Amino acid sequence: MKAPLLAAPGALVLALAAGLPAQAGPGASPAKAASAAAGDQRAATAGAATVYATGRNAFSFPAANLSDEERTRFVIGNSFFRRNWVEAPSSTQARDGLGPHFIARSCGGCHVQDGRGAPPDFRNGLNTEQPVALLMRLSIPGVGEHGAPNPDPVYGDQLNNAAIRGVKPEGQVRIRTTPVKGRFADGTPFELQKPHYQIDELGYGPLGEGVMLSPRIAPQVIGMGLLEAIPEAEIRANAQRQAAAPGPIKGQVNEVWDAFAQRTMPGRFGWKANVATVAHQTAGAFIGDMGITSSAFPTEACSTTQSDCSAAPHGGKDGGPEIDDDTLAQVVFYTATLAPPARRQVNDAQVLRGEKLFAQLQCAACHRPSYTTGDAALAERFPRLSSPALKGLEIRPYTDLLLHDMGPELADGRPDYRASGSQWRTPPLWGVGLIRDVNGHTRLLHDGRARGVLEAVLWHGGEAQASRDAVLKLNKPEREALVKFVESL
Repeated sequence: MKAPLLAAPGALVLALAAGLPAQAGPGASPAKAASAAAGDQRAATAGAATVYATGRNAFSFPAANLSDEERTRFVIGNSFFRRNWVEAPSSTQARDGLGPHFIARSCGGCHVQDGRGAPPDFRNGLNTEQPVALLMRLSIPGVGEHGAPNPDPVYGDQLNNAAIRGVKPEGQVRIRTTPVKGRFADGTPFELQKPHYQIDELGYGPLGEGVMLSPRIAPQVIGMGLLEAIPEAEIRANAQRQAAAPGPIKGQVNEVWDAFAQRTMPGRFGWKANVATVAHQTAGAFIGDMGITSSAFPTEACSTTQSDCSAAPHGGKDGGPEIDDDTLAQVVFYTATLAPPARRQVNDAQVLRGEKLFAQLQCAACHRPSYTTGDAALAERFPRLSSPALKGLEIRPYTDLLLHDMGPELADGRPDYRASGSQWRTPPLWGVGLIRDVNGHTRLLHDGRARGVLEAVLWHGGEAQASRDAVLKLNKPEREALVKFVESL
């Protein structure tokens, strides 16, 4: 269905109508905050696009240099990102077509406040509720279309543990944790929690032979358009530099199929860099997580075994997609132009000490601090999916966008295009220190197992084993400085 056209009586009115934080008030980016930070460019994570924001809404502002017309588009996209989709048929024709299988009813159901998800609550080491912001990827041995993972013949490429009326959920995710104990060189003990996953209450028979599971937490969605605007040559140069340098750090580019470009491109998004563009990521989440079809993904994810799924009502007009191209473009634009917030405490002595340790420990070898952006990956063919305001900016995301072998403890054993079962993309670090403010937790890594920055470091292995071992030798003040630096980003 076509999105309703909205008048533009002013950004504040539109913001209030869509639930978007207005550009004023606590945690926003008033002119005085920008002026106070103007003297120290290290605080600017994205040049003129940077938003000086903290608090609950820190991840929910548009790039600061968007035009008024683009801000209106941002607000429209925000509305479709946050509000729930409903079952078809419905009088709410712009938002019907949920399911038949799904995980969440809206993008914001997983990315609450545009932020990061967390594992479900645990009691006695077992999850007490079904995960929403933690999905389970599925595949069986072999290679699927365009080199993608080979989907399970019945359940597809991810498990959906919710369904509309008259359709069976695909299954339930069970998670248990076991402790992993250790000590720093100074004798300080630590305890990590290792998760173990299984699927039961399967609605359509057993999983395929040799099925592989991979848990994926919903990350914060700030700065995605800026990451897409990093020149491809820079990503490939990262791999070339690491290949030529001594030591274990040898990142690789993932080469993945993009449904919009209709070609193979370097992966930038997803925990295994298995998605190349914001547009593909967005449309893929609509079909995979909510069961909303689009022109890019026009077919419901119902296997031949799932007859109730195939017989469920469709929300598209005259058999067309359930989200039309214009509405999808607004959501893609919204996601692409969410601004990364500025750094905090950049001149703090402890932060500066941690920054030096970050470099000495070789963390910056993978978490590359800065780039200058070019055009978005799809700008030539689909200019309305991003903004020219994101071009030519010095950004500081702290990632190389490459795959790295992180060792057996983090391995999921599931290949994804060129990514092996032990490789993961280097996640950007911008905004990490604000996750607690936005989402009320500090859960990190691909499945949220780490309960903060230091635990995330202690799970590192493989190519990062030497850096992790060096962290074990740090004393308490050094560990605290390292964490404070990362949380300043």
